[in-house]
Amino acid sequence: MRNGGVHLPGGYRLAFYQTIDSTNSEALRRAGQGEAGGLWVRAGRQEAGKGRAGRRWTSPAGNLCASLLIRPRVPLATALQLSLLAGIAAHDAVSQLASGIATDLDLRLKWPNDILLGGAKLGGVLLESATNSSTDAPAIIIGTGINLAHAPTDLGRPAVSLAAAGLAVTPDEAFEALARTSADWIERWRDGAGFPAIRAGWLERAIPLGGAISVRLGGDSVSGTFAGIDEAGALRLSLPGGEERRITAGDVALGAGA
Repeated sequence: MRNGGVHLPGGYRLAFYQTIDSTNSEALRRAGQGEAGGLWVRAGRQEAGKGRAGRRWTSPAGNLCASLLIRPRVPLATALQLSLLAGIAAHDAVSQLASGIATDLDLRLKWPNDILLGGAKLGGVLLESATNSSTDAPAIIIGTGINLAHAPTDLGRPAVSLAAAGLAVTPDEAFEALARTSADWIERWRDGAGFPAIRAGWLERAIPLGGAISVRLGGDSVSGTFAGIDEAGALRLSLPGGEERRITAGDVALGAGA
């Protein structure tokens, strides 16, 4: 269907704002009011965009910022699988946009859902949840930001835009691609029953196994090599002594001691 001038897969709707505080915040507000699932909230510009761990996500006009509100009837632990799914959807959206234009695009996923281009951050995903007494299925908010025209300079690590890589993509084009790939992967996920395919798809798009990474856990940092993800989606970190550590939450950086 066409909604707000863009094409959406069947069963999805769009609420568009020229300027908003945060698409995730608006989706959470709507969820609290009992909004049904299948709603995309998108903005031309965010004034208070959200990043992981309470960080701010820069969202100037020309970039993509969009949040999807869905209500899967699954436990919260299962819904967290959508974090990996969202990374795949964003990766595939960019790949489709670059198809036939850039054949050597070094596009990778970094756990849990950062999108990297040439090792620099191109985009990311923020997953949030909300409940409402009038509905029996909690809302899951999947917020996605992709640097199309501009890249932030305040991340503390390299960031990149598609424009800097020579790819001119409009927010409408990027959103249509993301809406399409998200719907495809959510259908494959099947409320968690299809997670093995999600895990395999994520690993196919991930940074290479064996690469040096460090993980910040609160105020501490641990270094090792990337050993993939386990059957539940947790990060597998191979430590220098040969043992392996399973990590369910943390901030990953490329390189030892980064």
